[in-house]
Amino acid sequence: MKTIFVVDDSDTNLSVAEAALENQYRVMTLPSAARMFAMLEKVVPDLILLDISMPEMDGFTALQLLKNSEKTAKIPVIFLSSQTEATSEAHGFDLGAVDFVAKPFSAIVLLNRIKMHLDVDALIRDRTQQLEKQTEQLEHLYDNILSVLADLVESRDQSTGGHIERTVKQTQVLMDAMVERGLYTEEIGNWSSELIASSARLHDIGKITVPDSILNKPGKLTPEEYEIMKRHVEAGEHIIDKIMERTHEELFWTKAKVFASYHHERWDGTGYPRGLKGENIPLQGRILAVVDVYDALVSERSYKKAFTHEEAVNTIISESGKHFDPKIIEVFQDVQERFRNINEEVRGKDNFCEKVR
Repeated sequence: MKTIFVVDDSDTNLSVAEAALENQYRVMTLPSAARMFAMLEKVVPDLILLDISMPEMDGFTALQLLKNSEKTAKIPVIFLSSQTEATSEAHGFDLGAVDFVAKPFSAIVLLNRIKMHLDVDALIRDRTQQLEKQTEQLEHLYDNILSVLADLVESRDQSTGGHIERTVKQTQVLMDAMVERGLYTEEIGNWSSELIASSARLHDIGKITVPDSILNKPGKLTPEEYEIMKRHVEAGEHIIDKIMERTHEELFWTKAKVFASYHHERWDGTGYPRGLKGENIPLQGRILAVVDVYDALVSERSYKKAFTHEEAVNTIISESGKHFDPKIIEVFQDVQERFRNINEEVRGKDNFCEKVR
């Protein structure tokens, strides 16, 4: 049985309302807004009938307080009022009331209004739950599609197993640390670090266009081969542009494109593909440059052994102001142990999976 609060300073009105509703609802009569708020600590009703003209706290003020609380904001409120001026009704609707019932009221009118709004409220809640479930399913599907794309890139490059997972986790660690230290807050302060880091998964998506003979060459690339490898940046931009034409998730793909476009730029302007310098390189690119190089250094390649964590950290620090943004390197030094932990954790998991296979 649904619960109705009737809030009115008139005993007569409370009695009439209770008599009209008690056969169909659990009715709680309250003589003031203060008593209503005290009762709300124990019971959350399905609907509130609220008088406007009450001493100490009127109905408009009470409604404002109800709407300001997450616990009570969604409770439908019907005003009981002898005020019939259009301005009063307009003010009540602006505050969030769902209806007005004029006093003195008839039992039939009151019952019909309550039933209508409870039915509408139930329908809204049901549809909201359905939409939330559908949204959750779509987000899960979307995430799986992104994972497949990322795995497709990684599966072609035989030397970069686990690179994407490590990159995403380390990117989030670095961004969160930058926020904590107040670095570049004007730009990074409004970012969702989880969304931004997730979009880093596709920074090398353009590599799917690179021939296997170059991507997996057992040795250093020739200058000509290196030029072909570098084209994966523009290829990645083109792929993401095509995806953006077919999706409404513009923010995610815009961020993904920034990562794909600028993570090979260098602070001193000697990077590619645009040769940008300093803060002209988008912040995402400057962040991922550090993460990407760290992972490359601690990874074994056919032409080099893996650096130790300490060797990789020292190499990156030595490139501060040349390859990397000096301010970001200061933060990197503070969180470099977390980079080590992520590296060991993901590689350990990959090694275990290989043994299981």
